[in-house]
Amino acid sequence: MSTWSRYEGRRLGGARRRQGLRASLGAWALLAVSVAWTSHTLASDIAKEQRWAEQIEAGLFEGKMLWLDAAGQRFLSILTPATGEPRGGVLLMHGIGVHPDWPTVINPLRIGLAAQGWTTLSLQMPILGNERLARDYVSLLAEVPARIETGVATLESLGLEPIVAVAHSMGSAMTSHYLAHHAASGIEAFVGIGMGADRPYPELDNAVSLRALALPVLDLYGEHDLESVVTTAQARAAAAADNDRYAQVEVAGADHFFDGFEVELLDVVLTWLERNRGR
Repeated sequence: MSTWSRYEGRRLGGARRRQGLRASLGAWALLAVSVAWTSHTLASDIAKEQRWAEQIEAGLFEGKMLWLDAAGQRFLSILTPATGEPRGGVLLMHGIGVHPDWPTVINPLRIGLAAQGWTTLSLQMPILGNERLARDYVSLLAEVPARIETGVATLESLGLEPIVAVAHSMGSAMTSHYLAHHAASGIEAFVGIGMGADRPYPELDNAVSLRALALPVLDLYGEHDLESVVTTAQARAAAAADNDRYAQVEVAGADHFFDGFEVELLDVVLTWLERNRGR
């Protein structure tokens, strides 16, 4: 049985023929580009992951590096044990192209949640080179389940419950898509930070995924977040209208990375976790 209680939350003639021909050719060209793009499957940039791991190893002071295996692919995570009374386990998923100890959002939550009783396991998510666009990350979604499921199993092996997923930006899109297709994930709640919506590629559209979620969801973003986040807040809330355990919170003054608002970020997440946790 879930340890979570309900929480109601608060976004002419020949000329015409030539025009028609150009339009047809244009449509075929767009179709060809679309087919070429979708048929070209990308995989995570393992060399980049390794470079990030080396950088983390050189400067990690809290927590420990833990190499995990996901469907035969070795990937990095950072385990930070809780201090004080155990509250549960948190899986952390970073944003586009970065790593599990990224200094904005991820590191403050990784350390701050652990200091309040939540053991954190921050996962290296699949990433691409810096030249790639957000839409290219659709190809990486096939690699996400194995990493998340390995993370859940790791926290479960430590006897931790409940297990909560906390993700930022692209990590939120990956996680919400995963949760929408894996109801029996072992994850009991989801915090999505800086979630966008209304994207031309529905696989990474958080509003599309939110429609399928019934677990407790905190949709958290900053007042000065990315335009794709702020302007779609109502669309996300509308998508989650059937989930009475969905809440949306805007942090005044904060941007997409909560730079300078780390304390407020941690406070909102902790407050929501504790308010929803069964006692």
